[in-house]
Amino acid sequence: MEKIKFESEDGIIEFFVEEQTTVAGITYLLVSDSQDDEANAYIMKDVSEEGSQEASYEMVEDDEELLAISKVFEQMLDDVDLEM
Repeated sequence: MEKIKFESEDGIIEFFVEEQTTVAGITYLLVSDSQDDEANAYIMKDVSEEGSQEASYEMVEDDEELLAISKVFEQMLDDVDLEM
């Protein structure tokens, strides 16, 4: 499983990439903080500058965007129930 590193206020955190999708030209990742059954999941979006060779992601914080993208991931992954 692919891992990504995310720089936060608390330092660098590693996440496991569970799924990826593109909506309206924006790439979103469903990531988890562990491989346990009770892992916390987060949705991140690609905010890289056009032409950048390195991807840059940020957490989706807008409630409407988060709800819409979480529904897309739930449809993609039948056995996953995302709770907000």
